[in-house]
Amino acid sequence: MKMIISFFLLGITLSAAAQHDGKSKEMPFITRSVGVSFQKFDGLNSRVANFPQFETLRDYTATIGLGWLKERKRVVSAGGLNLGSSMSGDRDKKSSTIRYFGLNADIGYDVLKSEKVMLYPMVGLGYQGYQAIFYKDNSAVLFNDVLQSPTVQNNIRSVRFNNSFLLYRLGFGVSFKSAKHPENSIGLQAGYAGSFKKRMWRSNENQLLGNAPEDKLSQFNVGIVLTGKPHGMK
Repeated sequence: MKMIISFFLLGITLSAAAQHDGKSKEMPFITRSVGVSFQKFDGLNSRVANFPQFETLRDYTATIGLGWLKERKRVVSAGGLNLGSSMSGDRDKKSSTIRYFGLNADIGYDVLKSEKVMLYPMVGLGYQGYQAIFYKDNSAVLFNDVLQSPTVQNNIRSVRFNNSFLLYRLGFGVSFKSAKHPENSIGLQAGYAGSFKKRMWRSNENQLLGNAPEDKLSQFNVGIVLTGKPHGMK
């Protein structure tokens, strides 16, 4: 929790630095995004592949995001919350799910001298927490057996592992302002996020496990970004 709070404070600091001017009291733009991220967890998948009752994880997730973006004197600051999720296999039988939440704070520079178009490379820091869930095929288990036996109840439960990464971010964004409503824009952001080191997968209660597989975050992402002023500022 301290790490999460630190990232939000970092984002606020970057925004304040970018707009620090006695003549400027503008609020940052609100951003909403939808996209996809690509990430292979080879350590976890290679271990799961040895157990045929489980399905390995997909290497991509659908993503949504909510955040803010501020541009002042061509200095761009941004931050936000991102969520991702993906499922492989048969949802009603054997399947697996990978999902994550992330926080980020970035800073960049608009390289174009244009009132209508922004093109900005960015760098930043972030945090992402992951949960991998594995579901067995329980279609042969009788309903009444589940009701009667605590052992059967435990046997049909999913298996869950957690991991988290402190990361660096490199990327760029481009946005096009609306001619009729210059406070609104649509754009694209793409980038790479990498963790500083490998991390072991833990139990669902975040406890250490002996001989647990390790993975390192190496993620590519791309998304469409809609930007607009808060309603009270339009």
